[in-house]
Amino acid sequence: MPMIATPIPKNGGCPSGYHSDGAMCVPNGPATKPAIAKIGSGCPSGWHSDGKFCVANTLNPKIVIPKAGGSCPSGYHPDGAYCVQN
Repeated sequence: MPMIATPIPKNGGCPSGYHSDGAMCVPNGPATKPAIAKIGSGCPSGWHSDGKFCVANTLNPKIVIPKAGGSCPSGYHPDGAYCVQN
């Protein structure tokens, strides 16, 4: 199942395609690409940096989660500081 754009905690400004609503960044509409908090200075493959966030290059990217303990769970592969669904 791919990721979809959902509200994310605001960290300074909001990424492109999102607007501020209280302490959250909210997608502007159904054509908004998913965004995640950036860990360090890089983003996983298929994502680009936008301020303190990584924004997907497509509307339906594979699920991305932060890497914990230096490894990824079954069904995910490492990509920098992230784990990406196989």
